[in-house]
Amino acid sequence: MRAVTIREQEVLTDEFPDPVPGAGEVLVRVRAAGLNGADMMQRRGLYPAPAGSPQEIPGLELAGEVQALGPAAERFNLGDRVMAIVGGGAQAELAVVHERQLMEVPAVLDWPAAGGLPEVFTTAHDALVTQAELTSGERLLVHGGAGGVGTAAIQLGRAMGAGVSATVRNRECHAQVAALGATVLDPDDFVEHGPFDVILELVGAPNLPANLQALASEGRITVIGVSAGAKGELNLLALMAKRARIHGSMLRHRPLEDKALTARRVEHDVLPLFESGVLEVPVAQTFALADAAAAYDAFAAGGKLGKIVLTL
Repeated sequence: MRAVTIREQEVLTDEFPDPVPGAGEVLVRVRAAGLNGADMMQRRGLYPAPAGSPQEIPGLELAGEVQALGPAAERFNLGDRVMAIVGGGAQAELAVVHERQLMEVPAVLDWPAAGGLPEVFTTAHDALVTQAELTSGERLLVHGGAGGVGTAAIQLGRAMGAGVSATVRNRECHAQVAALGATVLDPDDFVEHGPFDVILELVGAPNLPANLQALASEGRITVIGVSAGAKGELNLLALMAKRARIHGSMLRHRPLEDKALTARRVEHDVLPLFESGVLEVPVAQTFALADAAAAYDAFAAGGKLGKIVLTL
């Protein structure tokens, strides 16, 4: 099979042996694989795949058709349309995924949308619902609202009945982000628009002091992105005075049991909202597998709204 690989920070495509599914695993013929910030970090040598996942082939999410079943795999049939988060190896013609991580692709979604769905909507749902316990009527602020997780979080917050605001630096994306259901704010001037009950931090440590100022009493800050920096200062007295809490979340290195649980929650809470038209997957650009280097460069350039997806 052909797959993307990274050598000395250069993105290439190369030939690899076809993977073989083990017990409880499914071989998926990949039709689309989304790019994410983790891929950019892996390209720089900063975010290796967890043990047990392909180390040479990047990619955290995929969608495709079931091509073969390993021993005791019984949740899906040959030819089923499936999608999943994986620890690595998604950007390839074939991938092996444990059946408990797989989800059925909603019939209304094409391959690019399905390939760009699992990582961002699972991450956003886990951060907002499971971690931050966002409820109807609360105020949500999403930093980095034009990215994949940002656009997912805006839509989920709106669907839950929260009032949603989002910071977006690229003015060309403001109208599109607003159309998703958010009040668009300047990234350098959001404090005065608070207080916010939940702040989803996708940018990093430089926002911490202002986040705390903008946070409501008993508010929650959930950190799931640090592209602008991972270290910063936090006024603990201000945190105590607001009876607030700050926590982080990461999906990639969780054990199978945890990943399976997040998949079941998305199946129950999120996927029906695609069928009803409440949610969508904004796809900024698609690239062929052979053009993976151009796709990575497009992601790194920024200024996009939604997902960049490799199609096979």
